[in-house]
Amino acid sequence: MVEVSRDPALRQWGSSVVGNDADGARWVQAHQQGWAAGDRFGFAVFEAQPGSAREELMGNVVLKEVTAGKPAAEVGYWTAAHARGRGVASRALEALTGWAFDTFTALGLERLELLHQVDNLASCRVAQKSRYEFETILPAAPPAFPREGHLHIRRTSA
Repeated sequence: MVEVSRDPALRQWGSSVVGNDADGARWVQAHQQGWAAGDRFGFAVFEAQPGSAREELMGNVVLKEVTAGKPAAEVGYWTAAHARGRGVASRALEALTGWAFDTFTALGLERLELLHQVDNLASCRVAQKSRYEFETILPAAPPAFPREGHLHIRRTSA
């Protein structure tokens, strides 16, 4: 995580930066707490290394703000610099989307929301490839969103 977080693009677009081992431990702990609370579900994306038992961290996807009876939840993702341009984010997002709808539709989940800053063109492409339809432009909301953003939505019927 520390090595992946050194990427300037990830620092620009990401909401949490892992600068050292202690930050990494806090990041993992936050994900564990989300799973325990049942409202935030993060998944690491790995790729097996040919001829080795090792796996390489490629990215992360997360389902957040899950609440029984609430029709919407949010998705997020990031991709390590060495994995970009290979369809990692869209494949991982598609897997997360299917899992979210399979798991939470019976609890009232109807749609997933994907937010990104308007100038994050790569995230816009991932949203489109993953069948998240553009909904609207959102106003800036510093500090997390210092610029306007796009809201993309995927409904259970998509």
